[in-house]
Amino acid sequence: MEQKKLYRSINDRQICGVCGGLGEYFRVDATLLRLAAVLFAFASCGTAILAYFVAAVIIPDGPR
Repeated sequence: MEQKKLYRSINDRQICGVCGGLGEYFRVDATLLRLAAVLFAFASCGTAILAYFVAAVIIPDGPR
């Protein structure tokens, strides 16, 4: 059984590839995750933006 690993997407990225990587990991459309991230960013007064960039630093790039 292959173990799944979370990576930032190399092919499906708009800013840093975090939503693309999450979409690949959870097998969800990355556009829905991007929309949720934008809505959460407005609702949380910017906390989601900070969380996104922290994730971009912590999550490694995907294999090439």
